[in-house]
Amino acid sequence: MRAIVYDRYGSPDVLQLRDIETPTPEDNQVLVKVQAASVNPLDWHRMRGRPYIMRAGEGLTKPKNDGLGADMAGRVEAVGKNVSQFQPGDEVFGMSVRTLAEYACVSEEGLVLKPANLTMEQAAAVPVGAITALQGLRDKGEIQPGHKVLINGAAGGVGTFAVQIAKSFGAEVTGVCSTRNVEMVRSIGADRVIDYTQADFTRGGQPYDLIFDCVGNHSFSACRRVLKPRGILVVVGAFDRPLLRALKALLMSPFVSQKLVPFLSKRSKEDLVLLKELIEAGKVTPVIDRRYPLGEVPEAIRYLEARHAQGKVVINL
Repeated sequence: MRAIVYDRYGSPDVLQLRDIETPTPEDNQVLVKVQAASVNPLDWHRMRGRPYIMRAGEGLTKPKNDGLGADMAGRVEAVGKNVSQFQPGDEVFGMSVRTLAEYACVSEEGLVLKPANLTMEQAAAVPVGAITALQGLRDKGEIQPGHKVLINGAAGGVGTFAVQIAKSFGAEVTGVCSTRNVEMVRSIGADRVIDYTQADFTRGGQPYDLIFDCVGNHSFSACRRVLKPRGILVVVGAFDRPLLRALKALLMSPFVSQKLVPFLSKRSKEDLVLLKELIEAGKVTPVIDRRYPLGEVPEAIRYLEARHAQGKVVINL
């Protein structure tokens, strides 16, 4: 099979499309013929081996796992002997490792049947971004109906899901994005949109119950100015900004009335099932910016690293 591999850390130039052996599923795994995948910030951090603390798990001088990718959608090709929930031919989506490949072995717990109203491309755009938004808003942000919620980075791969999921919880949502994304963010449900090239949300007069920060371009003290006394600031993706910012949040929280919460998502089958239900109910729809073939993954990651993607970047196989 063809797969994206890398044997050293560096820029997207280290990524290569190679023919490698098709994996064999273990007893509790499903072999999926991948039809679409998507790229996430974690992919470029793993590729570059930065921040360097990641190399403690990824490999000090070179990557232990030479494949990239976490999101995928496709058809079940074969199942391990202990798998009971899927059978060959099922259309599925979920999370695994090394999904930027023609086939991927996925734990039964990392898969869900694909929503009937999504294409494979759309389904592949969902898992990491949507689970990050869901867990950050619900578990860390303690979102409730009627809450005033601000999404900083509302046009990105996580932010577009966060806007829609916050609305599904009954929140009043303000999205922050650039001029070119204002109409898109409004179209996915934001009640109010702030163009950051024209206004600084930390200088606004409206206090928020929850700030969901996908960007990290304002200081904690600035964000706290527009956070209610018992409000919560969720800092998304500790690897997507200096770790000092996440550490600062942990150190400050005990001394202020607001909660400052650094956050990384975790795989959850239950949350994938919930997202499937929200999608089939028409409450969440993936936003896809660009599509690339498997051989152009380096270009896809270059584009993602520029931080101007409007929603998700998808890889077609």
